[in-house]
Amino acid sequence: MKKRIGIALFILTIVIVGIILLLFPYQKDVVKTLEGSIKQISEDTIYIEKEQMEEAFDISKIEKRKLNVGDIVKVKYIENKNNLVKTLTIIKKYELDQVLEELKVMSIEEKVGQMFMVRIPIGSKNFTEDIKNYHLGSVVLFKPDIEGNTKDSFINKLQSYQNASKIPLLFAIDEEGGIVNRVSSFKEFRSEPFKSSQELYKMGGMDAILNDAKEKAKLLLSLGIKLNLAPVADVSTSPNDYIYRRTFGKDATETANYIKELIKVNKENGLSSCLKHFPGYGNNKDTHNGAALDERSYENFQKNDFLPFKAGIIEGVEAIMVSHNTVVSMDKDYPASLSKKVHEILRNELGFNGVIITDDVYMGAVKDNFGEEEAAVLAVEAGNDMIISTNYKTQINAVVEAVKSNRIDIEKINQSVYKILSWKKEIAS
Repeated sequence: MKKRIGIALFILTIVIVGIILLLFPYQKDVVKTLEGSIKQISEDTIYIEKEQMEEAFDISKIEKRKLNVGDIVKVKYIENKNNLVKTLTIIKKYELDQVLEELKVMSIEEKVGQMFMVRIPIGSKNFTEDIKNYHLGSVVLFKPDIEGNTKDSFINKLQSYQNASKIPLLFAIDEEGGIVNRVSSFKEFRSEPFKSSQELYKMGGMDAILNDAKEKAKLLLSLGIKLNLAPVADVSTSPNDYIYRRTFGKDATETANYIKELIKVNKENGLSSCLKHFPGYGNNKDTHNGAALDERSYENFQKNDFLPFKAGIIEGVEAIMVSHNTVVSMDKDYPASLSKKVHEILRNELGFNGVIITDDVYMGAVKDNFGEEEAAVLAVEAGNDMIISTNYKTQINAVVEAVKSNRIDIEKINQSVYKILSWKKEIAS
């Protein structure tokens, strides 16, 4: 009798589970893209046509920019069980064609140079020659590059670098606020350094943070700096964590909302952003000085660390920086910055189509374990579009040789440079 009751209960359980799955099916986030031409534009709706099919998109919340009938656009969908998010990326047809034409005539050296975001050697007197000889694509600025300058002399210095470059340079900086400030550390540029997000939030909530972001964007853009290597999207709530003071200091949900609002404001004010440090720093130690092993479960990242990055991606963040932490649940053999598996997660699971940037490959966690030349080659193989480099002469040559020897497929280089040049044209307009 007990056996029959047990069997009946087992069958009943299966039936109930089946009904629940039918009523509430599990849906994994799905990323889809549509490319087509703009057929019609109304006050808050855009109609996109592809192969005689037409679809309408609400553009009331999309960054205001000039849209014209006939423009080629890409629409990214992120579908999940709760909602359907549609984000719009505009690629004007003439820009698309122009980038492809530029790629056709660029040498391997020119293409590889565009993939490097370099640090100016301290005391360098011939950096303009390096810009020409190594076809440098981007420059990341630090305090020694700013110290001793007035606002005008600094602008003139950056312009002299621009004048030396065949393709416009992208200037970037770490102006996070709090303990990481470059420009605002000097009174010639601001009366006091920008405060951290935690300080600002205590003073006036999100309004204080967003007003600060507007001022920061205005200052950086006035100097010719169009990319801030910020905000920090890492989730940390413990003051004992190395990364804590640079974070919002709250849980994943609140951090995701902070990132969403900040990216939105930056885009509205014309400043490009770079979220960091994917896949999430957690309580790891400082990778400037050596390797850091992260043994948290993959589920932990999905439920927590990924959320701020997803929020930024949905808002259209232009770049994401990958850390040097070795995350065992994703790839036990390589730090995230050199891991193909981690980059595939960022591209395929989180749906990021923008520019992926390494943290500086001169940092101890990478340099000490792989060597400078091999680290640069592995970074490209992993899927990075840009490499932050201190010893750029050695590393650019290493990547060029890897392409010429067919270790690195030229098509991988072309894809990255296409993204970089398209981005530069977008922020120049």
